[in-house]
Amino acid sequence: MREELDPFKESQEQLDHAAELMGLDKAAHAILREPMRELEMNMPVKMHNGATKVFKGFRIQYNNARGPTKGGIRFHPQETKSTVKALAAWMTWKCALADIPYGGAKGGIICDPKSLKPDDLEALSRAYVRSLGDFIGPKVDIPAPDVYTTPQDMAWMMDEYSKIVGHNEFGVITGKPLEVGGSEGRFDSTAMGGMYVLREAAKMKRINLRNAKVAVQGFGNAGNFAFNLATRMFGAKVVAVSDSNGGAYSAKGLDWQRLADAKAKTGSVSNCKSAERITNEELLEMDVDILIPSAIENQITEQNADKINARIVLELANGPVTPAADEILFQRGVLDLPDFLVNSGGVIVSYFEWVQNIQSFYWTEDDVYKRLDAIITKAFSDVMRTQREYKDKGKKISPRMAAYIVAVGRVATAMKIRGWY
Repeated sequence: MREELDPFKESQEQLDHAAELMGLDKAAHAILREPMRELEMNMPVKMHNGATKVFKGFRIQYNNARGPTKGGIRFHPQETKSTVKALAAWMTWKCALADIPYGGAKGGIICDPKSLKPDDLEALSRAYVRSLGDFIGPKVDIPAPDVYTTPQDMAWMMDEYSKIVGHNEFGVITGKPLEVGGSEGRFDSTAMGGMYVLREAAKMKRINLRNAKVAVQGFGNAGNFAFNLATRMFGAKVVAVSDSNGGAYSAKGLDWQRLADAKAKTGSVSNCKSAERITNEELLEMDVDILIPSAIENQITEQNADKINARIVLELANGPVTPAADEILFQRGVLDLPDFLVNSGGVIVSYFEWVQNIQSFYWTEDDVYKRLDAIITKAFSDVMRTQREYKDKGKKISPRMAAYIVAVGRVATAMKIRGWY
């Protein structure tokens, strides 16, 4: 049995597989296997109680051949440099697949945000930006929120950078509140982008989404929006939902408000009185048309991939399907749509926010959704076309590998044109 890989080595293996399939130039492959720049900082922060604590932070700028680097900042007690490097690589491919003019980056701070007071979070956010002041900017590297970071954290970071440069620079950070340069449509952009991908996939698989049976794993931000958008946009029937403490099922379709009430009062949707209690495992293996993993990574693995009964798996979370499971699903005829296509709506609308900041001209929510629809629908089409082209050559590849080939090819082409190899 293969030794468990760390996240960055896993990202390198995925790149290596794509490079072999596409016959990638060896020099381009060597460049793309490692980050362009790795930053590691030790940040002293004066806490609300007067004590000074030193926090370790990271910023990985993976590749900027296609434009300034872009990626979120995570506040997490188990943050590792390997994880941040892997996420920076995946952001590079995500931006290239969406064909937006960014490279990829990611950042993180080792901390427990739940134990920090608001004053401590503000001080930490500002310290992070001060430590990176020479390495970020609207034409260099544009951070955004990620795990356990919020629009308020982004507002503090933008404000601190503006102090450093001596003028307002809203475009240095995205994911900000509307009042300080945020974009309409940003809050539900990840799930909305996923719904546009689902619409196109359902057409391809000839699935009528009206009354289609849907299971949603996760009842956080992405899962909540996925539930509401699938029912509102398509008339789909969400029959199962779960959170970290269990799940709820109803063959007639679940009522979102009752689930939300149960979650608020008891801490779990599994306590919804109008539904049957189920486990996360039962949800994943349920006989549904659409399965939407929108919780955490590594939920569909070699152990359960052969038990997945959905016709489409829509990866709204990051990394919910392992590479080995992806191959099993592909061989079984399940359309597993990869995370860096499905959940790219977040970075696409972050790009829109950056464009609006630079222009000082702001769009309506309808404008944002129309532009998001056009970009992510084209990305889906590019992936499916590439998959068909390889099939015509006698090579059967999964949608994930097709997405990698599209993305890696775009970055490599940009490097070639710029004379990097």
